[in-house]
Amino acid sequence: MQSITTNSPEAHLSNQLHQRTNCIISIALAATFLATAFTLTAARAGGDSKKINVGVQLYSLREQFPKDVPGTMAVINGMGINDVEGAGFYNLSPEQFRKELDAHHLRASGGHFQWEDWAKDADAVIKNAKALGCEYVTVPWVPHTGNEFTIEKAHEAAKMFNEWGKKAAAAGLKLCYHPHGYEFRPYEGGTLFDVIAKETDPKFANFEIDIFWAFDGGADPVKLMEKYPDRFVLMHLKDMKKGVKTPNYTGHEDTESDVALGTGQLDIAAIVKEGVKIGIKHYYIEDESKSSEKQIPQSIQYIRSIGY
Repeated sequence: MQSITTNSPEAHLSNQLHQRTNCIISIALAATFLATAFTLTAARAGGDSKKINVGVQLYSLREQFPKDVPGTMAVINGMGINDVEGAGFYNLSPEQFRKELDAHHLRASGGHFQWEDWAKDADAVIKNAKALGCEYVTVPWVPHTGNEFTIEKAHEAAKMFNEWGKKAAAAGLKLCYHPHGYEFRPYEGGTLFDVIAKETDPKFANFEIDIFWAFDGGADPVKLMEKYPDRFVLMHLKDMKKGVKTPNYTGHEDTESDVALGTGQLDIAAIVKEGVKIGIKHYYIEDESKSSEKQIPQSIQYIRSIGY
């Protein structure tokens, strides 16, 4: 076998091929690294917003919190999220819960506080919200019998929202109501939601649009925001499993109907675009499914993938 000297043409060609191969391998490895880094960054970029800061409604992790409050907050922080909406204190005082939030670099910009709590002691609700550090206090449900959400209930809700909203405003808080679908049943050429919107004073009471529940009640989230551009200030980001039938005026669905954003029935891109247009202040992913811990990062990645 003939040997190849270091100065021979064959040696020069071999060296060139070796260098080229190493270059190709380096480029391939770099591309793989960048792709992986992009995916991880997108999946964990709740707070590193392009146009919106993607937060989470803590009810999404209601199965995890009772077992380990600090650990669950660490999971949320690990998703890159820094903005949350509260939903209970899990056997802690509001002050203790706030300390855990602070320790995990989370801020509760808002919280859900039940109608019954407001009715029992509105001052206590306000005190708890202030201790938690909230700016927004949201009522998530109007109690009613079965599927009978009536015009009388709509009038009562508007009256109480104005009353509680005045108290909240005096304490530096902003009250919202979170419609749950049953308000969008037809009434005199409009809906019962239209009645609530008309009878509430925007100085004291506005709304959090949960796009899943609005859609479930037969409303188009984009058109709803177009109709009330100054009344919706918060948004729940949530997608609905394909095949779920609407309208449904019960305010209830199988929790497994919640799917990762971009995989369901709703036009998320159009909804977020309109939300940005009207100036939604906070966007919270709410995922009530058993797969929420897996789906929330997927939802964040989808929001980033569509430019928000």
